[in-house]
Amino acid sequence: MSAASSNDCPHLDSVGEITKEELIQKSHGQCQDCKVGGPNLWACLENGCSYVGCGESHADHSTVHSQEARHNLTVNLTTLRVWCYACSKEVFLERKLGVLLLIFFHCLSGSQDLKDPGSPTSLRVPPAGACDELDMETEEEDELRTRGLTGLKNIGNTCYMNAALQALSNCPPLTQFFLDCGGLVKTDKKPALSKSYQKLITDLWHKNRNSYVVPTNLFQGIKAVNPMFRGYSQQDSQEFLRCLMDQLHEELKEPIPEPEDPNQAVAMDDCPDEDNHSQSDDFQTCESCGSSDRADNEGPKVPEDINEAEMLISEQNQNNRDWQKEKNLINNLEIPSALFFTYKSKRQRKYHSIISEVFDGTIVSSVQCLTCDRVSVTLENFQDISLPIPGKEDLAKLHSSSHQTALVKAGSCGEAYAAQGWIAFVMEYIKRYYVDICLIWFWGPVVTLQDCLAAFFARDELKGDNMYSCEKCKKLRNGVKFCKVQGLPEILCIHLKRFRHELMFSTKISTHVSFPLEGLEMQPFLAKDCPAHTTSYDLLSVICHHGTASSGHYIAYCRNELNQLWYEFDDQSVTEVSESCVQNAEAYVLFYKKSNDETQKERRKVTSLLNMMEPSLLQFYISRQWLNKFKTFAEPGPISNHDFLCAHGGVPPNKASFIDDLVMMLPQNVWDHMYSRYGGGPAVNHLYVCHTCQNEIEKLEKRRKNELDMFVRLNKAFQEEESPVVIYCISMQWFREWEGFVKGKDIGADSGQISEETWNFLHSIYGGGPVVTVRPSVSHQEAETSQAEEKIEVETRSV
Repeated sequence: MSAASSNDCPHLDSVGEITKEELIQKSHGQCQDCKVGGPNLWACLENGCSYVGCGESHADHSTVHSQEARHNLTVNLTTLRVWCYACSKEVFLERKLGVLLLIFFHCLSGSQDLKDPGSPTSLRVPPAGACDELDMETEEEDELRTRGLTGLKNIGNTCYMNAALQALSNCPPLTQFFLDCGGLVKTDKKPALSKSYQKLITDLWHKNRNSYVVPTNLFQGIKAVNPMFRGYSQQDSQEFLRCLMDQLHEELKEPIPEPEDPNQAVAMDDCPDEDNHSQSDDFQTCESCGSSDRADNEGPKVPEDINEAEMLISEQNQNNRDWQKEKNLINNLEIPSALFFTYKSKRQRKYHSIISEVFDGTIVSSVQCLTCDRVSVTLENFQDISLPIPGKEDLAKLHSSSHQTALVKAGSCGEAYAAQGWIAFVMEYIKRYYVDICLIWFWGPVVTLQDCLAAFFARDELKGDNMYSCEKCKKLRNGVKFCKVQGLPEILCIHLKRFRHELMFSTKISTHVSFPLEGLEMQPFLAKDCPAHTTSYDLLSVICHHGTASSGHYIAYCRNELNQLWYEFDDQSVTEVSESCVQNAEAYVLFYKKSNDETQKERRKVTSLLNMMEPSLLQFYISRQWLNKFKTFAEPGPISNHDFLCAHGGVPPNKASFIDDLVMMLPQNVWDHMYSRYGGGPAVNHLYVCHTCQNEIEKLEKRRKNELDMFVRLNKAFQEEESPVVIYCISMQWFREWEGFVKGKDIGADSGQISEETWNFLHSIYGGGPVVTVRPSVSHQEAETSQAEEKIEVETRSV
């Protein structure tokens, strides 16, 4: 370690050499005197001294050692903060220790300028040393730090916002994007909420963390986006989450490259219209998937005549329809793979962002007519899943169904109980079914998150007032509806429907829902051809609400990714809590992340390849955004370099100025391994500004200027005519679009949102239409569902 400067502690010269491995080994050790373990052990930094002692929370043997041995400097092995006993002050050694810790991962450094022969623009190529950021071993040294434990100040009934922000902040894929991929957080769209969020995340996870941060800029931005959050009244945390993530998506979205083969694309106009069927009148199942309002992420409707023979529940003349066969209806769907390629609309492009990559999943739902056995299948994207909380009757139905399913899986009754006889079978059935039902009725329901998921994905019997309008029969028919997950998101956001808001009053379901901290298994709810390899989820964070529907307080429990401990975030206050405290919480919104041990092994493999430092004649450039997925996703997917490449293989001119923020350089051995493992690409070892794109931009600007100049000249001549012979009429809507084009301005959205009362008022005066609803009104069958839910709430409160 270099000598201390005049501004540093004068005792730094006594610090000896120290390595990352030594610090990590000591952090997992014990106090050498009282044998107490961490956290908050202190290691002596004196040259040649290897002492580790406890702090003030125990016997403070580290201070005793300093006084007896006259060793002045010691480092906290949890926070990496250094204290000098002689100076009685904290010494900041981040830069000094940082150099030592990164020597092990040092790569060749240097930079060069590359210029495309056909373009005047040169690119500053990022240094090869940037591959340090890819090294996964930094996770071990991060275990020694306590970042991310910064509170948020309540600036006027904003606990709903603070809890949501802390829960999102502890989602590593999203947070690391804003910390490591700052070059992609560039937007001209107002109010630039993505920049405010990036600044907030940087403050929350800064190494010199403050006790709290004031989220004023983000709060002002969200109020500009949605007037509902103006003022200082209490709002819903889940509504805030949806609004925030939708706006982040809008500001950060990039067009998805269209497939080169047109046969792989499915046009929206070729897909049939959506079936007009209603929902079940029992308890809510799969009618609320929390799908985003983003039109660019809506999924296509699957043709209705796919493998109808395989999806039949039973023959028409079969009177006794077996429940298990009905349940397996959706599992037997085999949807053509072509439908899951990017489909292109004639007027609309598909977009993606970090929000859609992290949170978006897909649900496939099917409805079968019980008369003609015709099956209708639809796909729908979701950003969160809103689950009902089942009451006692619903739990009884679910448990009964699970017992019947278990018996069916075991085989027929005769096969399963042939050795025991029918008496043994009846006794076992009573034990496994009726006893559980009686316990539920007498002791109240014990609701688990799996129960809520089962209720959501349970079958809907479409009958009575809720019959299915079959297009083949051309009349209302009895039907059955199923939902399954076709695509699992990296982070599964689950919203428990605790609140009901009626016209005159609101109610809250305070039933405790038991949820797992690890190992939430989604396999039972997947479609047969779901491509997901990882189906197990671990809890990251949970938003809780204390109080009633009209008043209350939001807090968040979050697991710190660096030390794997749980903390309670209550506005400015951040407190460590036990796992049992988290499990006893009244959960409202839960964030689960995919768990995959194979990905951890792959990261360690890449780390070992980096450490080999093999000489390489070629260096390959790779997207920082995809590397962030590799570091934080359980399933990162194929390598994608399209976020810094154009369709011609070069760098778009509008991204050339900040190419350093978009790419990193990898040695050939690392690239070869990652490419063979994940595929994708394309491989890039030369960066240049795309000459074709530059010419297209120049031609477009020239066209705009010529059209604008010609219009101004012709319109001026028209205005000077005293009595024009002929006058034409032009659509002002088209003219405004053309004016935005020639001036290079975004014309903005082509629609706005108003209430039903406002629409009726304007429509009564001016007429017109047709009626287009963003959020449909409550239908007759939904009203009956509301009554059923209200009954569930009353039963729950009585228990």
